[in-house]
Amino acid sequence: MNSGGCLGISSRKPCSNILILGKKSSIFGSPLLQRGHSCEYNLSKSQLKLCYSSIKANCSHNRKILGFRRVIDSNRIVFGGSGSNWGQSKFFLADRVKKNGGFGSVTANVASNIRNNSNSVGSRLPENSFENIYIQGGFSVKPLIIERIEESQDLFGKDEEKGKVDEVKVNDGTFGDTDRFSGAEASEPTLGIHVSEVEKEAWELLRGAIVNYCGSPVGTVAATDPADKQPLNYDQVFIRDFVPSALAFLLNGEGEIVKNFLLHTLQLQSWEKSVDCYSPGQGLMPASFKVRNVPLDGRDGEFKDLLDPDFGESAIGRVAPVDSGLWWIILLRSYGKITGDYSLQERVDVQTGIRLILNMCLTDGFDMFPTLLVTDGSCMIDRRMGIHGHPLEIQALFYSALRCSREMLTVNDTTKNLVVAINNRLSALSFHVREYYWVDLKKINEIHRYKTEEYSSEAVNKFNIYPEQIPSWLVDWIPDSGGYLCGNLQPAHMDFRFFTLGNLWSVISSLSTDKQSEGILNLIEEKWDDLVAEMPLKICYPALEHDEWRIITGGDPKNTPWSYHNGGSWPTLTWQFTLACIKMGRPELARKAVAVAEQRLPGDSWPEYYDTKQGRFTGKQARLQQTWTIAGYLTSKMLLRNPEMASMLYWNEDYEVLEKCVCGLKNGRRNCSRLAATSQ
Repeated sequence: MNSGGCLGISSRKPCSNILILGKKSSIFGSPLLQRGHSCEYNLSKSQLKLCYSSIKANCSHNRKILGFRRVIDSNRIVFGGSGSNWGQSKFFLADRVKKNGGFGSVTANVASNIRNNSNSVGSRLPENSFENIYIQGGFSVKPLIIERIEESQDLFGKDEEKGKVDEVKVNDGTFGDTDRFSGAEASEPTLGIHVSEVEKEAWELLRGAIVNYCGSPVGTVAATDPADKQPLNYDQVFIRDFVPSALAFLLNGEGEIVKNFLLHTLQLQSWEKSVDCYSPGQGLMPASFKVRNVPLDGRDGEFKDLLDPDFGESAIGRVAPVDSGLWWIILLRSYGKITGDYSLQERVDVQTGIRLILNMCLTDGFDMFPTLLVTDGSCMIDRRMGIHGHPLEIQALFYSALRCSREMLTVNDTTKNLVVAINNRLSALSFHVREYYWVDLKKINEIHRYKTEEYSSEAVNKFNIYPEQIPSWLVDWIPDSGGYLCGNLQPAHMDFRFFTLGNLWSVISSLSTDKQSEGILNLIEEKWDDLVAEMPLKICYPALEHDEWRIITGGDPKNTPWSYHNGGSWPTLTWQFTLACIKMGRPELARKAVAVAEQRLPGDSWPEYYDTKQGRFTGKQARLQQTWTIAGYLTSKMLLRNPEMASMLYWNEDYEVLEKCVCGLKNGRRNCSRLAATSQ
């Protein structure tokens, strides 16, 4: 069929719809739907419009769906871009388009061998300025509607063949052929791999949580609790929550759902978002999205799928999800590492998405520190818990995202200054966290003897931390060997609480030194009864109680002591713990934690979190069949079964960043990240 078609640019600001018809046409690698549905993005800042002509003349009379298979020449694709002036439009042509993934994938000059050996390329670049990082408009795609004429289908795909689980298929985790990732179906079980009944149940529940959009899987909902009459936003797909689900699918040889998720959330990045007429930066990723099935106006019996994102404007407290973009970059890198398909990260729109996220993170501001300054509730702890400032969790994810971006960015005249900025920030951030966040018995004794009100560039107590801030519980709790990175640090304030995710991800990303990483695991082992007990793992320790709880949380009834984010036990953290243990050569610790979780999770219906100091009770407001609890367990089991796969998900020390230190500490000043790498 030789269908004509063209790509054009619409200069008008309001959203327009794109009609794409074809029996085997696809958007972002997703097959077209059949009857009675359409799919829509409602991205108000995008400018691309697809037009077509002479469709009927080129289609056979007995086809239910009209369409075309090729828009332009098979070896070229037209991309539309726009600057900040919406009335000005431009085209550019990209050759050598790879055909293995969706709308178009442009083969680019990849950064270097960084993806195989995470070393800095910044040292080869003489520029020191942070120019040309800002993206004016960027690459965007216009709102999409894919029409079909068929009866509606179940939103979660339970009536679809992909949503039914007649047999649990589990891969052994060895991937010698990237073709195994071409579809969403699970690979056949490998002979000799024993899958327990608990794992089979977990896989059934995980597949039951899959959300379909336009006939293709795009993520998993937060929970599928059958007794939940008011799901609130637990029926949405969260970027943060989907990460363990994505890793479970990838480790099992299923890449389509992860690829679809990455591309669809990328499109949502360009959505016009605002709260009370104020809009955040263009690179902000949504916290979550929901697939809504709505009827088409004036067309009885026909429906459309609509992606409805939440950028924080509907969240409790209206807090923007700072961690969403960081997790998206980390997952993008993981997809390439595990599948061997790097064409996705080389796409022009994906490269632009990475730069937009980094633009928000690296923009100059008033802060004197290399750490990211965020509000309370901007990460996994999404309620008021006194983590505003520079929480460790955000810094560890930020560090990981920077290392991922440096691996994946295409180096050219546009991005070379960005690569320099990344290297500079990595060096400064690693030194800052290693030097000032680390807490052990020796450091506590130093703080105990701190002088205050020091006015000098050579001050020892740089943040003016008062010795009286050392909490009484810490004096007896800290072991003789081992330590951890404190939860937060800013002027005159050091949060001594142990935050599990931030510490574990510091180990995984090598934000902490090898010696510090060993100390973190030693502390967890030493304080097993406090941090693991009857369900791994405490989200933070200890809980805020009494007046401290009332003042810091505002008397939050959900964050009561030893519940939810205030010292609750979250089994999803098991997969990060497993990854950290494998990296540090301590898999026996991870097996011990997984065994504890395995004994209770199925019988308790896979709850979101557990209450009490020992984690004995199911959380008072915990949703059951929580997807990232299920996925965290499955990912842990597969990593322990095939620990060599873990090496694709963690980072070793990058000595080249330390060698090319740009901290500017000269003239005999002693504090330098190169020294910090070996001094701790």
